[in-house]
Amino acid sequence: MFQSAHAQNTSWQSAVQDCLNELDKNIDATIGFVYVTDVIAPYLSSILEILKNRTGIEMWVGSAGSGVCAIGSGGGREYFGVPAIAIMTADLPKTELKILSTIDTVNSDDFVKQPQNNEFISGPPLILLHADYANGDVLEIVDDIAIETEGYLIGGLTLSDTPKHHVAGGVTGGGVSGVIFDPGIGVVTSLSQGCRPIGKVHEVTECSENFIIGLDDRNAIEIFQEDIGEVLSRDMQKVGGFIHVALPIAGSDTGDYVVRNLIGVDPNEGVIAIAAPVDHGDHLMFVSRDANAAQKDLVEMVVGLKKRAGLNIKGGIYISCIARGPHMFGEANAEMKIIESVLGDIPIIGLYANGEISNNQLYSYTGVLTLFV
Repeated sequence: MFQSAHAQNTSWQSAVQDCLNELDKNIDATIGFVYVTDVIAPYLSSILEILKNRTGIEMWVGSAGSGVCAIGSGGGREYFGVPAIAIMTADLPKTELKILSTIDTVNSDDFVKQPQNNEFISGPPLILLHADYANGDVLEIVDDIAIETEGYLIGGLTLSDTPKHHVAGGVTGGGVSGVIFDPGIGVVTSLSQGCRPIGKVHEVTECSENFIIGLDDRNAIEIFQEDIGEVLSRDMQKVGGFIHVALPIAGSDTGDYVVRNLIGVDPNEGVIAIAAPVDHGDHLMFVSRDANAAQKDLVEMVVGLKKRAGLNIKGGIYISCIARGPHMFGEANAEMKIIESVLGDIPIIGLYANGEISNNQLYSYTGVLTLFV
């Protein structure tokens, strides 16, 4: 039911041909997924036209991204900064698939054209979204989609020099688009964190917008220094890109949290600035990027998904953070090799994004894996 192919070549034409050569010549599928590296995003319309003509599949969804990844006949691979394409075809009932056309404004009338929850068999639908980072309203649009469809959202924020770098039936862009899967299509999904907690959870007791002044009724800088330790506290200019802030998700029974970047620490003013607004009474903890912990968490996540999925895994979509891949795991293709080592040669393709969506939350430094069963 599922086939995947991936290729890197000197030109987009050669990469497309290499992918098509990997697929079964008698493709019997109703939907195709396509991810391309940003260097060939300007040719996405031509790529899509060839894929439609050669496969006979009219319904395609996907995006250009900072990188693409896949598991296929060539094993687990990750591609960055080169002409590369990853495609996956699937034979799923057309009546259980609905393209989500581009929505580029908050409270858009386009929702009238989209399926509401009562059109589905039962329960919430799974929705794969690609959200254009260049549109400042995309997070509010994603929230609107979650509310209007009552769906379980997965996907990623995409960033490209090419405005129209999404695929949702045709080439589009500038907003949020994707595909809605009827609940009758079996899926399991989970995420893997890329950061390790380094202290306990604290309560915000004094703040202003994204500036944190007090934690646990104490000076925020004092708490911060205690958590990061004496060595880092000597030169807090070095914590950027290494130490982050995690905001626990209320009601999570797994201790889940979203990571936000630390954008400033001012010991003289006693203020910490983070890339998210906070309110009095919110909770947070400090975390660090940790390759060993990320690898362990990825393995545990995939093993857990495999147990939930059983023996009938058909294929998958993997959305990972651009800060992961070789930046976190140290070697080329290491992240996909870990997934392959657990699942085997299951058809999987994916995208390296500028933010990951899972269960209607926006994450950073995570990998979100969804398996069709």
